[in-house]
Amino acid sequence: MGENEASLPNTSLQGKKMAYQKVNADQRAPGHSQYLDNDDLQATALDLEWDMEKELEEPGFDQFQLDSAENQNLENPETADLNLDSIQPATSPKGRFQRLQEESDYVTRYTRSAPKSNPCNFCRLLKVLCTAIILFILGILIGYYAHKKCPSNATSSATLDLQLYQEILETIQAEDIKKSFRNLVQLYKSEDDTEISKKIKTHWTSLGLEDVQFANYSVLLNLAGPSASSVTLRSSSQCFHPNGQPCSEEARTHSSQDLLYSYAAYSAKGTLEAEVIDVSYGNADDLKRIQKMKNTTNKIALLKLGKLPLLYKLSLLEKAGFGGVLLYIDPCDLPKTANLSHDTFMVSLNPGGDPSTPGYPSVDGSFRQNRSNLTSLLVQPISASLVEKLISSPNSRTQTGVCSPLELPNNDERIVNMQVQTVTEFKTVTNVVGYLKGLTSPDRYIIVGSHHQSAYGSYGQEWASSTAVITAFIQALMLKVKKGWRPDRTIVFCSWGGTAFGNIGSYEWGEDFRKVLQRNVVAYVSLHSPIRGNSSLHSIASPSLRQLVIEKNHFNCSRRANCQETNVSSVQIQGDADYFINHLGVPTVQFAFEDIKALEGPSFLSEALFPKRARKIEEMDPFFNLHEAITKLSGEVILQIANEPVLPFNALDVALEVQNSLKGDQPNTQLLALASRLRESAELFQSDEMRPANDPKERIPIRVRMLNDILQDMEKNFLVQQVPPGFYRNILYHLDEKTSQFSILLEAQERCQLLASNESLQEALSEVLNSINSAQVYFKAGLDVFEDVLAGKN
Repeated sequence: MGENEASLPNTSLQGKKMAYQKVNADQRAPGHSQYLDNDDLQATALDLEWDMEKELEEPGFDQFQLDSAENQNLENPETADLNLDSIQPATSPKGRFQRLQEESDYVTRYTRSAPKSNPCNFCRLLKVLCTAIILFILGILIGYYAHKKCPSNATSSATLDLQLYQEILETIQAEDIKKSFRNLVQLYKSEDDTEISKKIKTHWTSLGLEDVQFANYSVLLNLAGPSASSVTLRSSSQCFHPNGQPCSEEARTHSSQDLLYSYAAYSAKGTLEAEVIDVSYGNADDLKRIQKMKNTTNKIALLKLGKLPLLYKLSLLEKAGFGGVLLYIDPCDLPKTANLSHDTFMVSLNPGGDPSTPGYPSVDGSFRQNRSNLTSLLVQPISASLVEKLISSPNSRTQTGVCSPLELPNNDERIVNMQVQTVTEFKTVTNVVGYLKGLTSPDRYIIVGSHHQSAYGSYGQEWASSTAVITAFIQALMLKVKKGWRPDRTIVFCSWGGTAFGNIGSYEWGEDFRKVLQRNVVAYVSLHSPIRGNSSLHSIASPSLRQLVIEKNHFNCSRRANCQETNVSSVQIQGDADYFINHLGVPTVQFAFEDIKALEGPSFLSEALFPKRARKIEEMDPFFNLHEAITKLSGEVILQIANEPVLPFNALDVALEVQNSLKGDQPNTQLLALASRLRESAELFQSDEMRPANDPKERIPIRVRMLNDILQDMEKNFLVQQVPPGFYRNILYHLDEKTSQFSILLEAQERCQLLASNESLQEALSEVLNSINSAQVYFKAGLDVFEDVLAGKN
C-alpha cells in the first residue's frame, strides 16, 4: 500500500470515500436507466467501471478517452457543472481496483444482507447480472467501433493532403494543353532568343505566378555555317549533302533549313580527305579489333550513334588518332515505324554550359576562354541513306521486315573528302524563372524544369510540348493559391534556354546561384521532352525517390485501362536535369511516354536532335491525353515533395541500389563489406528516425528539420570528381536499363582490356569506395546527432 493509503484514518468512513465519491442520483444526466437506481446494480456497475477504467489506462486508449470526454460535455451541457473535485486519480502503484480491496471495510461497505425471499432475490440477481453483461458487451462494441472509425492524426492529415492534391490536379485538362501547345508552335521566330521567353514570362505572370524573372547570359554558341557541309567520294567525285542528296542548287534550296542544321556543335572546322573505317558503335572492343588490322591515324571513322555516350566514344577515337567522324543512326536501331533514313540531325559536343566559361557563370566581367571547338575531330552527322551510298549497299530492311545492320566490308576501301562549316558567335541565352514562395519552409526549393525553343535552330516540337505541360500545372496550382492555399516549400518554375547546345541556360543559372542551390534545393522534376512515343510510360528517378514514383505509377495505372506498368530506373537522361544531378547531387524524377521498341533498342539515340518535321507531337498524342497524364503525374510528385512535413525520400533504397550495383562476375569483397555497413546504417536511420517522424504525435519541428536536411543531401555523397566524358558524376545513375553495375567500373574494366593496365580500374574502385564510405559516415553522423539531441533534452 502507498503512503497516501497508509495515512487514511481507519475510523472515518467519510475519509475512505474521498477518492471514490460518485455522482448522486439527483445529479445524473437525463435519460439515466431505472436499473441503475438500485444498490446492487450500483455496486456491480462500479466494479465494471473500475475494470473499464483500468483498460482505458492501457496504451492506445488515451486519444479515445479524451475524445469521449469532450463529446460527452458537448452533448450534455447540463452535466458541465457537476462537482468533479472529489474524483481524483489513484496514487497506488497497484491500481484503483486493488486499492479498494485493500481497505479495511471494503467488504462491509458493499456486502449486502441476506435476502429474506430467495425467489425474489434470485430474480433481482438475474436482472443485475443480465444488465451488467449487456452493458459490458455494449461498451466493448461502442469502444471498438469508435476507436476503429476515429482516424489518427496522420491518417486524417494524409487524407486531407490527397484531397487537396486531387482538387488541384482535376483542373488540368487535355484541351487546355492542346491550345497552349498550338499557340507556342506558331510563335514568330525572332533573330534573338528573347521573343519566346517574353511570351512565356507574360503568360506565367498572367496566371498569377509571383516574381517571374529573366536570367540572361551571354554565351558562346556554335551555329550552322552559311552553307551546308558536304561529303565527296573521291572514286566517283560525287558530292553529297548530309541527307544523301547530291550537291545541287535545287537540293540546297529545297531543304536548306534541314541541311544547315545538320551539324555537330563545337566540332572542329575544316576539310579532311582520308579513308573511311567502319568502327561500328566505337566501344573499346571495336577499337581494339580495328587497331590490330589497320592504321587509324588521321582516318575518318564511320560511327553509329547509341549504346554509349557520344562524348565518350569520340574521346576514344581521338586517342586512337582518328581525324574525322561520320556519325549516323542505323535504321535497325529504330522502330519499324520510324522512317528516318533521309533525315539529318544535330548533336552537341558540349558537356554542359558556356564553353568560354567552364565551371563559372557567364556574367559581366567573367574571363572568356577561346574554345570555339571542344574536340580535334571533324564531326559530321549524316543520314542512313548517305551511308548506304558510301558503302554501296541497298536498303537495310528487306521485304520480309528483317533488318540487316549497315556495315562497310573490311576489304573495301572508301576515300572521302568531308567538309565541316560552322560559325562561332556570342549570343544571349534567356531563362524564365518564376517563384511560388513556400509558407513554412520558403528556403527549401523544388525546381520544375522545362525548356523553350532556341531562336538559333529548329529542333522539333518537344520544346512546345514541354512548355505546355509546365504551363498547365502552373495554371492549376495558381487557381488554388488564389483561394488562400500555399505549399510548405517554395516551388521554382524554370523554362531553360540554350538546351540544344549543351544545356547552357540551366548550367549558367546553376553556376550563378551555386551556393544557394547547394544548400536549398530539395528535388528537381524534369519535364524535358515528355512525349517521345505513345505506347509506354518511362519513369526515371533517383534511388531515394523510387518508392514515391512507383506509388504514383500504380495509382496512374489504376485509373487507366490497358496500362502496362514499367519499372522505375535510375539511368542517364537528356536535358537540363544534368547540372542538378551531376553537380548538386539533387534527387531527380522524370516521366515521359516512349515507344516500347525504342526502349528495347540502344540507349543514347536521343542525343540526336531532328528537325521539326521528323517528329509530330500531335500524331503521337492527337487528343493530348498523354500530355494530361504526364502533367498530373509530375504535378502530384511536385505537390507531395513540396507539402509533406517529412520529405518522401527513402534512405534504405539508396543503400540497396549500392549493393545491387556491386553485383558482378568478380565482386569486390571490400566494397561489398562497406556496402553492407552502409545498409545497416541506413536501416537504423530509416527505423529510428524516419518512422517516428512520420507520426504526428512524435513530430518535433527541430528534429523534422534535421531529418529533412539529411535526406535532401544524402545523394551528394555519390558525386565523384573524375569520370569518363559523357558519364554521370553521380554514380547512382547507370548508362541504361540493361546494366546494373556502376558505370565507371564497367568502363574501367573495358579500358583495362584496351590498354593492358589496371591503373584506371584501381582509380575507379577507389572513387566508388570513397563514395560508399562517405555515405556510411554521413548516415552514422546523422544518427549520432539525433542521439545527442535526445541526451541533451533528457
